[in-house]
Amino acid sequence: MSTALSASVIIPTYNRAELLGHTLESLARQDLPAGRFEVIVADDGSADHTPAVVDAYRDRLDLSYHFQPDEGYRVSAVRNLGLSHARGDVSVFLDSGVLAHPGLVRAHVDRHARGGGERAVIGYVWGFNLDNEDAATIIDLIDPSDAGAAIATLAADGRWPDMREDFYRRHHDDLADLPAPWTVFWSCNVSVRTALAREVGAFDEHFRSWGGEDVDFGIRLHLAGARFEISRAAVALHHPHEKVFADNLATLIPNYLHIVAKYPTPLIRLLPAVPTISPFNLNDVAAFLALPRCADVLAGR
Repeated sequence: MSTALSASVIIPTYNRAELLGHTLESLARQDLPAGRFEVIVADDGSADHTPAVVDAYRDRLDLSYHFQPDEGYRVSAVRNLGLSHARGDVSVFLDSGVLAHPGLVRAHVDRHARGGGERAVIGYVWGFNLDNEDAATIIDLIDPSDAGAAIATLAADGRWPDMREDFYRRHHDDLADLPAPWTVFWSCNVSVRTALAREVGAFDEHFRSWGGEDVDFGIRLHLAGARFEISRAAVALHHPHEKVFADNLATLIPNYLHIVAKYPTPLIRLLPAVPTISPFNLNDVAAFLALPRCADVLAGR
């Protein structure tokens, strides 16, 4: 295995100073040597004490901070801001409040070091609730200052596995030959070669509300030939924070309609049928309807 690859961990944030602190603490405890990765905090106009949180970790991490003014929800633009400063061979995208296991960055880098073509690597995420319904219980169980122990606690408890777990098991953790592996490419914990991320155009900055920008990015990675793989070793914990899934769903459907307009294929036209058609059954529906692969449609085959 090559040891030459390095990583840039890109974290978008907006007024989540405490959650960002948990993420940075977990990154300061990585088992990958400090010289092998950098951390880039890309701030979408926070008005809280985010800069002070970043400053507290400058002596423990190769850390840079980049700010764009608050002009509304611009998560695609702020991820692209982080990506524009990336120096690593591999870009790892984490969200604020995602606690990285000590082996997470190494696991992402190792997967890309295997050779055999481009990859889009999906890390495992414990503790995600759609409506934050178990937040108090999860918070009582975990110590956010020790991500490794917190993840071990949730794994032993078993109640909050990655919400994609049933999907993964049904496909035996093998997404490579699915017609739409991008349905579960969620940017809270994923990685791709930095050069490929830039080559496919990074994140579409048309997205100005929650949802869909990572799926859209995944579609372009898929069309570029990236192999989608799950890495259970690249494991993290999603620390609870306030959210309302119904509000998110209201913005997701218009964003999916934008994706359909970009890639008018029979398979992608299924996206706005969420939640009747979901990320977990879209591939099954595509197979049942014998829909052609997107790349074939877009290539005119």
